[in-house]
Amino acid sequence: MNLRSGTVIEAGKLLAEALKRFEVERPVVLGIPRGGVPVAAEVARAIGGDLAVIVARKLGAPGNPELAIGATTAEGAYYLDAQTAAMVGASDAYIAGERERQAREAARREALFDSHRRPPMKDRTVIVVDDGVATGSTAIASVRSVKAAGASRVVLAVPVGPPGTIEALKREADEVVCLHVDPQFWAVGQFYDEFEAVEDGEVIRILRSFAPVAATDPARSFAVRRDSVRLSGWLRTPAGMPARSRLCPWKSGG
Repeated sequence: MNLRSGTVIEAGKLLAEALKRFEVERPVVLGIPRGGVPVAAEVARAIGGDLAVIVARKLGAPGNPELAIGATTAEGAYYLDAQTAAMVGASDAYIAGERERQAREAARREALFDSHRRPPMKDRTVIVVDDGVATGSTAIASVRSVKAAGASRVVLAVPVGPPGTIEALKREADEVVCLHVDPQFWAVGQFYDEFEAVEDGEVIRILRSFAPVAATDPARSFAVRRDSVRLSGWLRTPAGMPARSRLCPWKSGG
C-alpha cells in the first residue's frame, strides 16, 4: 500500500479499516507521542476504542544522544540494542543511568498528557499505534510495557516500516499490522506528503476530545452461558448519563 500521497490522518483512517475486526472487543488504543497520537485517534474513533498514550523514550548513546541504543517507558519496561550499545562503548553503569533518566522523562511527559485517563489494560486487547517505525526501539519498549500491565493481547499497528524492523516487532507483539512494508525505507516522513511535527498542545487536545468516554465509565467485560452457547462482550455506559444511571443503568428512576 502506497502512503506517499497521504497525511497522518489519512493513514490513521486506512489503519482503522485494517483493524475493524477488533471493534467488538472495545480495545484500548495507545498512541506513541507525538506523531502516533493523531493516527491512534482515527483508529480509536473508528473502532470505538479507549484512547490514551504510552510514552517511550529513546536511550541515547554516550556523547551522542541522538543515536538510540534502546528505549524505555515510564514503567521501566525497556529494550536494549546490545550490539549498538557495545559498539558505542555504553557501559552497564551508563545504560542504567540513562534508563533511569529517560524513564523519569517518560513519566513527566505522560503526566503532561494527562496519563491518569489511561483505562486499565489487564485482560484487555491493547493496540499500540505509531505513525511508522524505523528502528522499532520505542515500539518494542511500549509493547513490553503493555504486556507487563497484563493485557490479554497486544497488537502493534503502524502505517509503514522496513522489513527487518517489522519482523523484529512480530517477535514482540501478539500481532503486527503494517500497511506498507518497504525495503527502500529510510525515514517515516518519506511516505507522507504532509508530515509536520505534532506539538504537545495538539496531543493534549486530541486526548481531551476522547475524555468523556475514557474517563467516566470504562468498559466492563461480561459473559453469559446457556447450555453449550456462550456469549461474551463489553458493557459501556453512554457518556453523560447521571451517576445513578451509571451505577445501575437499568434503574434510572427512584
